[in-house]
Amino acid sequence: MPPSAPARAPHVPESVRALFPALAESSAVYLDSAATTQKPLPVIETIQRYHASRTANAGRGTYPWATGLSSRLARVRTRAAAFLGAQHPDEVVFTGGATAALNAVALSWGLAELADGDQILYNPRDHASNVYPWHHLRQVLARFGRHIDLVGYRSTETGEADTADILAKLTPRTRLITTSHLHHVFGGLTTLEELRGRIDPEVLLCFDCSQSGGHLPVDVTALGADFAVFAAHKMFGAPGTGILYCHRRVHDRLLPFLPGGNSGVRLGADGLAPAAMPELLEGGTQNIPGILALGSALEVLESFDMTVVAAHNRELTLRLIDGLRRVRGCEFLPGPAHASCAVGYGIVSFTLPGITATDLGFVLSELGFLVRTGLHCTSSEFDADSVRVSTHIYNTVDEIDRFTACVETIAEEVS
Repeated sequence: MPPSAPARAPHVPESVRALFPALAESSAVYLDSAATTQKPLPVIETIQRYHASRTANAGRGTYPWATGLSSRLARVRTRAAAFLGAQHPDEVVFTGGATAALNAVALSWGLAELADGDQILYNPRDHASNVYPWHHLRQVLARFGRHIDLVGYRSTETGEADTADILAKLTPRTRLITTSHLHHVFGGLTTLEELRGRIDPEVLLCFDCSQSGGHLPVDVTALGADFAVFAAHKMFGAPGTGILYCHRRVHDRLLPFLPGGNSGVRLGADGLAPAAMPELLEGGTQNIPGILALGSALEVLESFDMTVVAAHNRELTLRLIDGLRRVRGCEFLPGPAHASCAVGYGIVSFTLPGITATDLGFVLSELGFLVRTGLHCTSSEFDADSVRVSTHIYNTVDEIDRFTACVETIAEEVS
């Protein structure tokens, strides 16, 4: 079920918007937070401070600059674990992003665990980063004589994973079900709650939380996740940083993702000796300023209260849908516009007759509204180009009203 939220979110004070310099410097209305969020001052200052003062490599020296960084990174890990609902800090792995995290699952778990004839259930309409790694894994395994099955399941009209279809496609050889927690185009929330108690507990669950992390409360323990991935740049952090959550029950099933310096593995007479998590999957020099910035981003998000952020996005989503319903010919992609109750998580996608999504996006940008257009990193086999609107705490009701009025005017001119 969707997380509970107040019926109406409070007005966004100017002090909130003032935290985001890019918004203060431009008159444009930014409606593309599903692609990347704006960066608050504390995040910007953290990155600048790392490069300008006591730059060092964590875990590589015994002098105070290095050891101090190691302690700070450990605190960010602990904060991140608490933020996403992990029970232990060693379940949090820092990665190069959500794409790197999903590939880490495929290569560190899939290569080690999957046998000939095993099966993965996935949604072909999910983001490419939760589709391509599984196809890549299948190709790699096939070269070594292991053939796994990738079985796609459907999305519902409300943009959620079709759990009835998942249940119908489960077999005794199913090893993993992977899904978007919040769909990046449709804005539908999937918890797989309907599957609890109805599938073999040995089937692992993987959630792509790239869109939900930093946009609504996420609790990986409540989700029953074995793996979950997050993109820092979509939760006020810097690009090139992500989180891979790995439940402790899968730790002994993982191989190193990037064996090398800092990965904790050691070369012995019988090859690489196992290492403890999370170092096992963190080989190489980490994106230190990115991880520190993630810590600052989490502080900012916590200061807002994630239930307030979720309520605000819901209010804007419902207002956006109501406004677009008045636009002649507007067609909504699957998502909250088709739900029987008032839900919304800050993402709505639509098309207009008489104008391509690309052209509509260009016209909107010329008028000061910044939205995403195209296939949104999905396959053209399933969906056509569309316009995606995505919001966050710094967007206002007035911006949504002006946006829908602008779309209505454009629709009248091209009809």
